Amino acid sequence: MSFRHRALPEIALSEIDTSVDFLGRRIALPFFISCMTGGSSEGFKLNKDLARAAQELGVPVGTGSVRVLLEHPELDEHFALKSYAPEAILLANIGAVQLRDTLPERLDDIMGRISADALVVHINPGQELFQDDGDSDFRGLKSAIAAFIARAPYPVIVKETGFGLGPQDSRFLLEAGAAYVDLAGSGGTNWIAVEGYRGEGEDTAASREFDGWGYRTAPLLAASPVESGRILASGGLRSGMDLAKALALGAHAAGMALPLARAASEGGAQGAVRFVRRLERVLRSVMLLTGSRTPAELQRPGVLTRSTAFDEEARGMEWPLG
Repeated sequence: MSFRHRALPEIALSEIDTSVDFLGRRIALPFFISCMTGGSSEGFKLNKDLARAAQELGVPVGTGSVRVLLEHPELDEHFALKSYAPEAILLANIGAVQLRDTLPERLDDIMGRISADALVVHINPGQELFQDDGDSDFRGLKSAIAAFIARAPYPVIVKETGFGLGPQDSRFLLEAGAAYVDLAGSGGTNWIAVEGYRGEGEDTAASREFDGWGYRTAPLLAASPVESGRILASGGLRSGMDLAKALALGAHAAGMALPLARAASEGGAQGAVRFVRRLERVLRSVMLLTGSRTPAELQRPGVLTRSTAFDEEARGMEWPLG
């Protein structure tokens, strides 16, 4: 999969506009800092640095799971990042099982306390199955998510956590009213492997059999209902070229977690800013070299070449539900 080079693009770099609408607001780049961590001193420092970076960059930023706030409201400050990023879109985060098992009003209260702009609901059955004391009952999640979206006074985004949301599940969630779905395909952190390594003996051996589990992000994008304009991409994206290809395949915006965490851990907020500025430079260069003035133009037919094997993999992700 590669871009078609235009030796005569007939545009100037100054004409390129990377901004897009996101949750009814204009953001500088079709990019977001994915939900990561919170509730510990290390997580709090990372969240502050990422929030400061998001403020400077003009992009959304996610928090770790606010599940801890259900029992420990004294940790609100770890998630209330508006004081560090007053103009950035703040995305709170909760697991689908906790959403199902919690009174909606309790989540509304948390959203108000931390001044979040939207709630990201993450779906992670694979991780939970290999986690000590993890959840193993995933019945009723579809109806619980749909019911919550229908009554929520704020936008709801639904995402996977590294194994991918298949096209059928994406369509269900979009029809239920999700503002966006984040496909979060494989290629990045494999949370089954992470949890397996934390275990012992047979746990680790069993988890290794799930290496390569899930949908890869790129063909998953090609198979998903990107025409809705409500598909986000994350999972295994590591570079500016990855960002550009995700957008060309139809993502409205793309997110990263681990690369931002590493950049902020090594260089604080400015380390994260420098990393995203490099992504931006690559994206803008790709747009010029393909004659694309906007991210939408990057999605024109013929801008990106795809192999027969790639298209066959994408088609194989469509299957009838029982």
